[in-house]
Amino acid sequence: MAHDGSPLPQSPLLADLTTLTGAALPEVEALFLRAREALRALVTVNGKISAAALEEHQFAAHCLSWLATYEQALRQMQAWALRLQAEGKFAEMEALILQITYGEYLNQIVGGIPMSQGEVARVQDLGLAPADLGAAAASLMASGNTAAARARLVALMRDNAGRATFGATGLDDELEMIRDQFRRFADEQVIPHAHGWHLRDELIPMEIITSLAEMGVFGLTIPEEFGGFGLSKASMVVVSEELSRGYIGVGSLGTRSEIAAELILCGGTDAQKAHWLPKLASGEILPTAVFTEPNTGSDLGSLRTRAVQGADGWEITGNKTWITHAARTHVMTLLARTDPETTDYRGLSMFLAEKMPGTDEVPFPTPGMTGGEIEVLGYRGMKEYELAFDGFKVDAANLLGGVPGQGFKQLMQTFESARIQTAARAVGVAQSALETGMQYAEDRKQFGKALIEFPRVAGKLAMMAVEIMVARQLTYFSAWQKDHDKRCDLEAGMAKLLGARVAWAAADNALQIHGGNGFALEYKISRILCDARILNIFEGAAEIQAQVIARRLLD
Repeated sequence: MAHDGSPLPQSPLLADLTTLTGAALPEVEALFLRAREALRALVTVNGKISAAALEEHQFAAHCLSWLATYEQALRQMQAWALRLQAEGKFAEMEALILQITYGEYLNQIVGGIPMSQGEVARVQDLGLAPADLGAAAASLMASGNTAAARARLVALMRDNAGRATFGATGLDDELEMIRDQFRRFADEQVIPHAHGWHLRDELIPMEIITSLAEMGVFGLTIPEEFGGFGLSKASMVVVSEELSRGYIGVGSLGTRSEIAAELILCGGTDAQKAHWLPKLASGEILPTAVFTEPNTGSDLGSLRTRAVQGADGWEITGNKTWITHAARTHVMTLLARTDPETTDYRGLSMFLAEKMPGTDEVPFPTPGMTGGEIEVLGYRGMKEYELAFDGFKVDAANLLGGVPGQGFKQLMQTFESARIQTAARAVGVAQSALETGMQYAEDRKQFGKALIEFPRVAGKLAMMAVEIMVARQLTYFSAWQKDHDKRCDLEAGMAKLLGARVAWAAADNALQIHGGNGFALEYKISRILCDARILNIFEGAAEIQAQVIARRLLD
């Protein structure tokens, strides 16, 4: 029975679903391999991949990146379904999600994958004929994502509205316990206040940060020998997802400490690890990342902020921008040029630059450092700043690793984790949009019935749930790779690329469900939309991410 007592519609599930989806995977992989070789032919000069040719054929390269992302997404959804089947947890809702995923994504592979509004990736852009996948794919394309399947999925979602997610996630019991703990925290301590913090453009209260520290968020993945819990990247993904479901700013607080800790673990001296990691783990100190400059953006190799060595340490001079949570933090992971003879990444070094936390009245009290706030649409809870350094002093002991010139390499080692984290935050924001849109669709009555009773409204909600699960499984897979010491820059990049698009689509569709009310500041969907927009930009803009993926695919 449906939640209102009426009979549920007949299930439109395809027979032998996982057999059919499994048969479609080799068909997609074969297309991807043809597409990759087509791109390789376009960008190979004198037997080598040419950076200039890759840039010239950028649209084709990014088409390949999206095709590869879809192939991996379908692969991970199949793996998810088979795990659930083995555990006896592959029920009707999960089957519908899998069926709709394959039906929709296969149709997009053949007809065009949306990279952004107005940009569609087609295999024709790679010089291939229009895609013809095969019999299994054709069956799923014809019968997978139907109006009946979407209606049935939403009916099941309405009966399970109290769950943290729609469909079993496939995580183990320990991770689900972690999810429940942080879901309750988000529901009780974050969601009731988040919109007010946003509208007043306030920093997240210190009480929230103190609570997160007590719950172990800042030391979740730091080894036990340094005061952390030594848990998996998957655990941090679940925590980031649930906290970001409450408010992306709260979900990002743990990311700050996670990335700072990874920098120190990967590149720090034994003394630096012993000094800094316990303080990060306990929340005694809060870090901020100080990399980007006004004229560099993603081109970190051309940074101009310089560090000059003196008798008792280093002096930093230069400008930085888009520095998150800069005012009230205690230490900056600061990237600067220590070799003035260089003009690329080889002359950069990373510093653990100590500063005094500021106040509202005096945000930057440390000598040699000034700053001003950048007013932003969303992602407000930690604030963004422009910083200026003029003879800012850093102790000699605070050069990360103790050897200059290693900064860019040290930073690259953190990009996998940073992008996994961003993908997790995107999933959380998307889940928030789904829950908010669904609740409004249940409550709002038009023409004598709830909005959710209208097929296009219900269809939007169904596709949100489906794509959130796709992004979630891709993110979990990248975290699994990281936890098992496997290279995962490709998988992390794909998770971030897709997750950011999914979050924006979910927020936009949820606002559309709100109609005119969604455009009113008093409704929290307006905040969720603004928060979702940043995900396609930070930690590597979507275009940069697609370029990085394409280059890796050709390695």
